[in-house]
Amino acid sequence: MANPGPSGRTDLLGLVPDELLAELERHFTARGQKAFRARQVGRWIYETDVPDFEAMTDLPAAERAALAERYHIGDMVLDTAKVSTDRTAKHLWKLHDGELVESVLIPAEDRLTLCLSSQAGCAMGCTFCATGWSGFRRHLTAGEIAGQYRASRRWAAENDYGPITNIVYMGMGEPLANRSAVHPSLTILNQGFGVGARRITVSTVGVVPGIQELSQRPEQFKLALSLHSPVEELRRELIPLEKRWPLPELIRALKAFDAAGGRRITFEYTMIRDVNDAPELAPLLADLAFDLHAFVNLIPFNPIPWQDWGPSTSDRIRHFERVLRDRGVDVAVREPRGRDIDAACGQLRADALVQISE
Repeated sequence: MANPGPSGRTDLLGLVPDELLAELERHFTARGQKAFRARQVGRWIYETDVPDFEAMTDLPAAERAALAERYHIGDMVLDTAKVSTDRTAKHLWKLHDGELVESVLIPAEDRLTLCLSSQAGCAMGCTFCATGWSGFRRHLTAGEIAGQYRASRRWAAENDYGPITNIVYMGMGEPLANRSAVHPSLTILNQGFGVGARRITVSTVGVVPGIQELSQRPEQFKLALSLHSPVEELRRELIPLEKRWPLPELIRALKAFDAAGGRRITFEYTMIRDVNDAPELAPLLADLAFDLHAFVNLIPFNPIPWQDWGPSTSDRIRHFERVLRDRGVDVAVREPRGRDIDAACGQLRADALVQISE
């Protein structure tokens, strides 16, 4: 069962599709209605973006009222929306308890990628990330994770962005630290909303048990590792979780994930000037990526106000790119997106929290 909302009603959006249909069939049967009513509601939830039961016009009014007494649909409340000159769109959503979470829509050629959050805040403490600045607040529910997709899909349709084609769990929080909600949300997005598993990527800074669990799922969800250094000592400075699951142990889990087949790994490598961009690190990164058949994203550091770091020079980034390509590794240099709207993970929420405290 999904977690009940503040009113004690069950959030239907937080139920995996089989559970949702079973729950609604029991509800309608107990009211003397035909079981097909459950499928009607399921279509409204997954195929449209109506915010409540009242809009489900093929249901009798009495049935809509009865649904509203017992259930709700975890719709997102939009607090702030910002649109960049490059059309990257960032949304700050207010949850029922006042917590704030972010999602980002990133248009690029023939795709529209949604970057969604799995936690309010983050406990990982990575030194280059704005989310950790405000600390960890709580896990999101499966319904709150799926709700970001549903609300973002509605916003995209209303603003001529087209359909969402890809989803990345790369927003606020560490997804694999919230596996009890992330796993159901993956099923909801895949089986309920029909997003292909290969179009959904889960990001992690290296939660080994979570990687192992994800590799055991039958669906071919992709994995992105926030690597940021191929050397244990440096990675420990950037990502405190390295102390708990050091790089050798992490690599063993990644090899098992790769061996499962059809689940390509991506290395996210944020390039920070004079921190992790020394030329001698490039071949070490290349060797690691080659052994794991991994794709590498080189990401120029997005400056944050409280950290006196800057992005690597274009020459240093191109050096890394060249070394990786020469080793036979697929690599891309990610173009900065949405800097004029604080699109880096956690920045918009951090700004809002600063304003609230003032």
